[in-house]
Amino acid sequence: MGGGAAADATRIAHLARTPNALDLDRRASTTIPGPSSVEEEGGTSTGWLREALASIRGGEALAMVTVVGARGSTPREAGARMLVWPDRLSGTIGGGALEKQALDQARRLLAQDARHHALQDYPLGPLLQQCCGGHVRLLLERLDARSLGWLEPAAEARAPFALTARFREGRMLRSLDGPGPHGSDGPTTPIAEVRCLSETIRPALPRVVIFGAGHVGQAVARAFAPLPFHLDWLASREDLRPEASGTRATILSEGELIEAVEAAPAGALVAIFTHSHDLDYRLTHAALQRDDLAYVGLIGSRTKRARFDRRLRDDGVTEAELARLTCPIGIADLKSKEPAVIAVALAAQLLKLTETAAADADA
Repeated sequence: MGGGAAADATRIAHLARTPNALDLDRRASTTIPGPSSVEEEGGTSTGWLREALASIRGGEALAMVTVVGARGSTPREAGARMLVWPDRLSGTIGGGALEKQALDQARRLLAQDARHHALQDYPLGPLLQQCCGGHVRLLLERLDARSLGWLEPAAEARAPFALTARFREGRMLRSLDGPGPHGSDGPTTPIAEVRCLSETIRPALPRVVIFGAGHVGQAVARAFAPLPFHLDWLASREDLRPEASGTRATILSEGELIEAVEAAPAGALVAIFTHSHDLDYRLTHAALQRDDLAYVGLIGSRTKRARFDRRLRDDGVTEAELARLTCPIGIADLKSKEPAVIAVALAAQLLKLTETAAADADA
């Protein structure tokens, strides 16, 4: 396989990876964005926020163990965490003797109400006989109704922020700050002298995969650039008309575009507007074979929809699968066929859909 083909295959494979965290700073805000990298780049997953919040709202306190410092060879990196209840746990800080010790300490913290946090250092070799031999610092904290003041805004955040813990007179105060350095003390600081620990949290964004780089594709890419979505922009070379010069779309063969639909992560929002009705059909058919996509949108009139419906039925697509197809795309109240208006209508539709899904998940 040549270098170009290998690179395209890598880009397709990237679609299948659901990142733990996405950096909003990677989204272009002044130019048409290309496909965002989905390589994990640090930061912290936000699933634990929703899980902890649901537990507390349900009347169940829990403990959280976070790796806040790691030196040398260690099972997990700084930022790894697990949630601990008396009868279960979620997440991992690497397993083995370190995790068992942390579980025991977290459950002791959870069983009493006098202390709400503890900072602990673990030399893995001498103390725990773990062969990696590094040094880990853990923050253990009790999460209960008193934690809602920072947990709720953290769980609702849609942009990167710093989750900061400040220590004063034996107490720990959590706060949400802007992303960036906040004077966080490193793992070499003696525990008694630690005054601040801070980690950047990058909320995961709804994943939008668009197909096509004509007038509509370019307008959609521009419209979505400042919005809270992670955009992958894919097109075939035939989409690149002279007026599309300078496009930032990833160019793939038609076969590779079909593979990209199959590789898109669960929950992705897919919108199709290529140069070719036949390619639109193949992409639509592939998307409707997936029952885990949050949206399948196809540009076109009601006449195009009727023709596609007949052809899809002939190709074995069920009525339930057809019902998941949105065509025409965008909110129905906007009738204009101007590319910029179509882009705004699609953006409004997907914003409404994702906000409703998020509200339902929190209910």
